[in-house]
Order: sequence, then structure tokens, then C-alpha cells
Amino acid sequence: MSVDSTIHNAYMTARNGIAKMLSRIVPPKEVDDILQDTYVRLCQVKDTSHIREPRSFLYKTARNLAYDHLKRADVRLIDDAIEAIDELDSQQNDLEDETTRQMTSQQEFAHFCDAVRLLPPQCRRAFVLKKVYGHTQKDIASELGISEKTVEKHIAEGIKRCTVHMRKVQQSENMAAGVRSNNHG
Repeated sequence: MSVDSTIHNAYMTARNGIAKMLSRIVPPKEVDDILQDTYVRLCQVKDTSHIREPRSFLYKTARNLAYDHLKRADVRLIDDAIEAIDELDSQQNDLEDETTRQMTSQQEFAHFCDAVRLLPPQCRRAFVLKKVYGHTQKDIASELGISEKTVEKHIAEGIKRCTVHMRKVQQSENMAAGVRSNNHG
């Protein structure tokens, strides 16, 4: 094994502490995977001479992997939400002019996605899991490692913020349309 025994021993000693630290960053079901990824990274280190504090190195590696995981998860959640909403949107059989309907729908969807992106990360995760995936509050609480009451608050906050954002966008568009019609009339 190419891993310095000092670093390997540091990993084995710090493993539980790293797991505890990770559980404050990622959902509980992700902790073991990130611990394994940390160990794999450790095994990939060819030269350990630059590592002065093995314990600090391990914690920093695990923390960076956890943050990378969260970034990828957020992107996947938003991408999945966009796909799910696109599917629902494509199934609508409106009698409006198809081109106008598509433009309006795409604009509204883009504004909705902007509203979702503006939500705080934990609120956004709870909101998307509930409103896009239809998870129960209990499942969301378990997945995010928070109470059901906190999930309920996140979802309510997400609905409120998205509604406010969409109203502001609508008002801005109405004002812009009014300015355009006054300039042409």
C-alpha cells in the first residue's frame, strides 16, 4: 500500500470524528460513501512527505468531498426538477396559440427556476423533494437529518419566497408592457 502508515493510522483513529463532522454537512446516508471516498483519496496519495498534520489533512479532504457532493446533489436536484416540470408542462393541452403558450410557459418556468435557485440550500432541498418528487415530510426529514417541523417550515418558506419572486417578476413584466404600449400608442 502506498499510504504512509502514520496517515493510515490517523485515518483509523479519526474515522468516527470525521463521520460526525460529515453528518453535519451531508445527509446521514451519504456519510459512509464520503468516508470511503476519503480513504480512496488517501490511498491515492503517492508522496505523503508534504503532509505535516495527517489528522487535519484527513478532515479537510473529507470536508471538501462533502461540499463537492452537495454541489453535485444540488445540480442534480435542480436538473431533475427542471425535467419533471418540463414533462408536466409538455402534457398540458391548452387551446392557446402553441407558440405563445410555449414562450410564456418557458419564461414562467425560467422565472420559477430562478426563484428555486434563490432559496437557501436546505430550504431548496426540502422544497424540491416535496414539490417535485412528492416525498413525504417524514422522508424528507430523514433524508436531510432534520425534524419534520423544520421540513414543514422550509417548504412553507419555499412556497412563500417563490410566490413573492414570481409576483415581482409578473409586476415588472406588466410595468414593462405598459411602458411599451404607452410608447407605441
